Amino acid sequence: MLFDDRCCDMAEKNMMMDGAYGMSSDMGMNIMGMGCCPMPSSCQPVMECPQERCCHREFVHEVPHIIPINTRVINHHVYRHTYTPRYTCTEENEVSNVYERNCNY
Repeated sequence: MLFDDRCCDMAEKNMMMDGAYGMSSDMGMNIMGMGCCPMPSSCQPVMECPQERCCHREFVHEVPHIIPINTRVINHHVYRHTYTPRYTCTEENEVSNVYERNCNY
């Protein structure tokens, strides 16, 4: 059978073959097959199949990264030209000489 070689089955078979509890092997087989002992205080320990438990652990490692960042400042100088007029005034004088005919000449 598929499950004949289980550890717990093997322990029961060994106890039955040894004639445990002072009984014949046929009588032990009937009692053991039912899953009980004649006197609970005198039962031998049953060897179970070993179990394995897997524990997954995670480790967090901090890895610092250095990133150089340069800030470039560009200054833009804008010259706004404005014109304010400064009015001046010039004056010229023209002189004209008028000679009337004079009799005396």
